Amino acid sequence: MPPRPHRPAALVGQVFRGSDAIRQGLLTRHQLRGASWLRLGHDVYADARLARNHALTCRAALLRMPAGTLVAGPSAAYLHGIEHAAGFGDEVHVLVPRAARVGSQGAVTSSFRRTAGTSRIRLEADGARRDAAGGWPGAAGGWSGAGDGWPGPPGGIRVHSVAIPGEPVAHPRRYASHQLPEDATPTPPEAHHLTSASLTTQVRLRPGTPTSAPEPQPPLPTPPALSGPPTATAPPVLPRSSPALAAWETAAWLDPVRAVGIVDSLLGRGLTNQTALAEIAARFADRRGGVRARRVFDLTDPAAQSPPESHLRVRLVLAGLPRPVAQHPVLLPSGLVLHPDLAWPQFRVAVEYDGHWHSDPGQLHHDRRRLNHLVAAGWTVLHVTSRQLRDDFPTVAGEVRMVLTRHGWRR
Repeated sequence: MPPRPHRPAALVGQVFRGSDAIRQGLLTRHQLRGASWLRLGHDVYADARLARNHALTCRAALLRMPAGTLVAGPSAAYLHGIEHAAGFGDEVHVLVPRAARVGSQGAVTSSFRRTAGTSRIRLEADGARRDAAGGWPGAAGGWSGAGDGWPGPPGGIRVHSVAIPGEPVAHPRRYASHQLPEDATPTPPEAHHLTSASLTTQVRLRPGTPTSAPEPQPPLPTPPALSGPPTATAPPVLPRSSPALAAWETAAWLDPVRAVGIVDSLLGRGLTNQTALAEIAARFADRRGGVRARRVFDLTDPAAQSPPESHLRVRLVLAGLPRPVAQHPVLLPSGLVLHPDLAWPQFRVAVEYDGHWHSDPGQLHHDRRRLNHLVAAGWTVLHVTSRQLRDDFPTVAGEVRMVLTRHGWRR
């Protein structure tokens, strides 16, 4: 019979510093290397039973960051419920007060062991990771994590600095409510107003780089007794940008296609609205990323039903095609109202995105009925599969352009 895992009550369901656990006599170094714990970075560990998602890497990132750090951008969007905004292996975006020191070379949320045949990773000037031979880490046989062999390490931390007038901010909640990151977050009316004259550079922090010496930590708290696995408990509330600010940060930091998908979801779920986004875009038009954010906001549509539909819509617009309407209502003679994924009503052309779920027999039957109704009403309907969107988008754009031209569109 295998030995029972040793999990002190104070560490159940927790993310913690290994040095603190050893100093307080909760674990030995040997126990810390056991399968009960998942190593998330330099001196950062978690209960191995916790769900391996982006929330876990956000918790680990904050443990490595100074006081006043705020989860931001797509990471904040994930914490607000937009699950496709970031994954377990994606980098965590954070905002830190400029007055805080994040080490001479940065900090990490993850570390990893190299498997046979992989090379040491170095940080390039553009923030990318290459191996010693100048290549790129591959998806197969590349990354290997500590502990029980998770499929890959968290992607590190993307640091965006915050200038604090007067004194550094000591509490994340005050920071979230009253302070302004120079290159990211708008100023609330009661906060200090900063200029864009001295914007800072984003810092990509790679796995394996230690931070400056951590501040002394208080004893680890003892959580209440758990009746089930740690995943059944309520996750901690992490300091984060508001949904509207997360939308601006996402639009300013990410590529437009991915950013629009995230902002569409924030809008579609009612977490923010286009009026708030317009105000933010106007207020920060002269800041770093301001022009990019405004362009992304102009491409958003709260009616989008899924991230791939958002990505398809944006890529068609960026390919030079007229902007389609998401979920345009089409009234049929029978009184039935259909909503094609994308439509150009003036040309009576529609595009339907067929994701993986459309292969279900019931969904396929429903789709074909919709297609027949639209065609009978005089519409031309094109179908785009997930594989086409991923691997053959130029052909997709060409087909849509040809059909629109045939129906009278002129560029």
